[in-house]
Amino acid sequence: MALVIPKETYSGKIYNVQLGAGAKAVTIGGASALPFLAFEGAFPNKPAVALEIMDIAPDDWPETVKKAVGGAGASPAKWAKFCQDNGADMVALRLMGTHPDQQNKSAEEAAKVAAEVAAAVDIPLIILGSGHAEKDTQVLQAAAAATRGKNCAIGKAVEENYKTVAAAAMANDHKLIAMSQLDVNLAKQLNILLTQMGFAKERIIMDPMSSALGYGLEYTYSVIERIRQAALLQNDPMMQTPVMCDIGANVWKVKEVMAPDADVPEWGGLEDRALAWEVITASGMLTAGADMLIMRHPGAAGKIKELIAELMG
Repeated sequence: MALVIPKETYSGKIYNVQLGAGAKAVTIGGASALPFLAFEGAFPNKPAVALEIMDIAPDDWPETVKKAVGGAGASPAKWAKFCQDNGADMVALRLMGTHPDQQNKSAEEAAKVAAEVAAAVDIPLIILGSGHAEKDTQVLQAAAAATRGKNCAIGKAVEENYKTVAAAAMANDHKLIAMSQLDVNLAKQLNILLTQMGFAKERIIMDPMSSALGYGLEYTYSVIERIRQAALLQNDPMMQTPVMCDIGANVWKVKEVMAPDADVPEWGGLEDRALAWEVITASGMLTAGADMLIMRHPGAAGKIKELIAELMG
């Protein structure tokens, strides 16, 4: 008697979301089964890997990742080109210099940098604020207008500023990244609020928040897994947007990627350890259901792209 492998039947599907334009445009989403279960559904688009850059020199990044970036970090446009040349599917520009506790750069300065970066590369651009909700409303409005026609992903829209950020994305024909605080119901509620103000759900990318290996990865995994199950098994249209995970920002601040070899010789060499921390974190988010990853170390991003290729068969 032949072995029959049991298969799950899914009623839902993840929306396809395209970023960028022309030959280097990237489409994420489209899955009709849980991650990488190709015997149960279709996966028309592979998960995308973005490399992060900032509008200011990354002085507070650990030496391991600063060394990998090298002199490219002195100029956002040059840095973006470096990411493209190193195989990134997208570039994620984080406008950290606009944060009041950093250099408090103006929205106009941020818009200029965003336009320069968009002009420097052919691959899609993700534009992120500094995480200061009030300042981001001004900054993201200006950056969205400066990159009109580039079909970027703008974010992150949060509960405190989603109306303004969504309006800027909608007015300039961009996609929107909506971030909630590690809660399935909050993620759904934010999507509902966005659609109620007229933003198409098929243009939203969810960021349910992510965490580093050893710092809540299991909880993050379970939240993303539940989002994906609601989308595919329960056919919930408000949960069928692609999922993005901000990997590098969470990984490159933990002690395991910074502790010198002499302090913890049993942990192994710092450089290998640090890269492994980002790769393992990213691989966990992929298997939970992430469609797009933002990473920092080009070497770690390259390893994840190899893993994606292997998992996609």
